[in-house]
Amino acid sequence: MEEMRLASARWAQEADLPVLTGLYRLLEAEMAPLSDMWSVADGLEEPVDQALARELESPDSLVFVGQIDSVPLGFLIARVEKLLPQAMGTEVGSIRFVFVDLPAREVGVGEAMRDMALASLRERGISRFDAHVLPGHRLVKNFFEQGGFSARSIIMHRSE
Repeated sequence: MEEMRLASARWAQEADLPVLTGLYRLLEAEMAPLSDMWSVADGLEEPVDQALARELESPDSLVFVGQIDSVPLGFLIARVEKLLPQAMGTEVGSIRFVFVDLPAREVGVGEAMRDMALASLRERGISRFDAHVLPGHRLVKNFFEQGGFSARSIIMHRSE
């Protein structure tokens, strides 16, 4: 009988920076064909390893590693963001990046990270959540819809 492989999530550590950088580059390569604006408007600023280090250090960022049998195969970055002043201090937990390496998709790695992120944000008293998804990225849209998310905004863009 084949041994069951367990998908899980954990908080990212500084020692994970090389793995996070490599996974981010895979995400970037996947996003490039979907949007020529992603790397200059939606991704992390260069140098990416330094941007990831800042995410790890920021009290308003949550960085998770998704894994199977302790092998890192994905990452998720969420940020705590304030709504407009009229929201009277209400914060939203915003999942800015989620990525799972292709061979490890659809086995629970993404769900483990998403669920850990939402639980950690709830522990901070946050009850509103956003997830950033590119138009046309049906798999990620479905992933978040399965987690109870629905669209609340679409950004339109035109380049000339």
